[in-house]
Amino acid sequence: MTRSSSFLTIAGLTSSLSTLVYLANAQSFIPLASQSFTYTNLPYQADPNDGERGRQSGYNICNSTTENQESLCQTAIINSLDDFCLWGPQHPNEVIGNVEGESVAWCTKPGHGTRLIPKGALTAVQFMKTPDYVQVTGLINQVLIDIAASDDGGELDPHGADQRGNPLGGLLFSNAWTGNYVQAVEWHNFMGGGAFCLKACDPSRPNAARYCEHIYDRIGCNYNAPAAYAPDVFESCLGDSQDFPGIYTGSNGQTSTYQQPPESLGAITSIPYNPRIPASSSCTAGVSSELYASAPAATISLTTSTSSTSSRSSTSSSRSTRPVTSTVTVNPTSTNPNAASGSISRTGFAGLLGAVGAVLFGVVVA
Repeated sequence: MTRSSSFLTIAGLTSSLSTLVYLANAQSFIPLASQSFTYTNLPYQADPNDGERGRQSGYNICNSTTENQESLCQTAIINSLDDFCLWGPQHPNEVIGNVEGESVAWCTKPGHGTRLIPKGALTAVQFMKTPDYVQVTGLINQVLIDIAASDDGGELDPHGADQRGNPLGGLLFSNAWTGNYVQAVEWHNFMGGGAFCLKACDPSRPNAARYCEHIYDRIGCNYNAPAAYAPDVFESCLGDSQDFPGIYTGSNGQTSTYQQPPESLGAITSIPYNPRIPASSSCTAGVSSELYASAPAATISLTTSTSSTSSRSSTSSSRSTRPVTSTVTVNPTSTNPNAASGSISRTGFAGLLGAVGAVLFGVVVA
């Protein structure tokens, strides 16, 4: 056998082995939403797979050693008005739709091994417990959890096109149903436009997948988790379950299903119905400063570029730059109360401008 033919044989065997490994992995793959996890016995990563989106960027075993503002914890909690998490970016000024696969948990209370939502970021919160799910809805200064001020929103859920979840390996638990932590297999979280909604569907109930639908990713909180979204209101309530997302009753009494158009058809300019806001009762009001007393001071990270090195060839010259990040402590401004109704929010923009001034001109942000 010649040397060239032996190389070809080895290459062929390597290719065949790679194919067999790929097929074995594909056959053993189990969608994230088809798996069961126990809160006290979590794997380091719920998604051990590799694929087009790469590997899970964070981890699911979260404790005091991982609890800081750089945490990559991807195990979230929804328990009560004062104890819940939202999904947000790992780095400042990100668009949720661009980083949904690598988002991490931002929580209201220490003890979960996550990042903490900064003081003043939450400007309205309603916790609702219904026969079929628990949810938190409200308004947020999203810049303070690293979402770009101009981001009108995106959805996170345990599915995704590859069934690995957004974020990859992201898990959600609640003790609101039994007093012990139970995995919410079906959930959805919409973030952006100055508003948020996180719904965890009770796995013991028959319609968890329908209440936590994940196909209406373009129409936001108002249609997936209809609620009051009232500014400066913090309350915990019991409530009726909503209509299934996308299901509505017209003026003629006929029940219809909304078909979300594909993105290829452009922006959604109209929706043929207004969602029914479920009735609530037994509401207990809270005060944000007391509810979120453990929240750290709010900061905004600003990235600028400074010249570092230059290179020159015979035909062109170029200069590379390196980013410089400055962190500024701010007093957060109020969230736009119209954000949940579909208007574009510029939440935190005034605070961002103030922070820019502080960095560039030495201005102190009050």
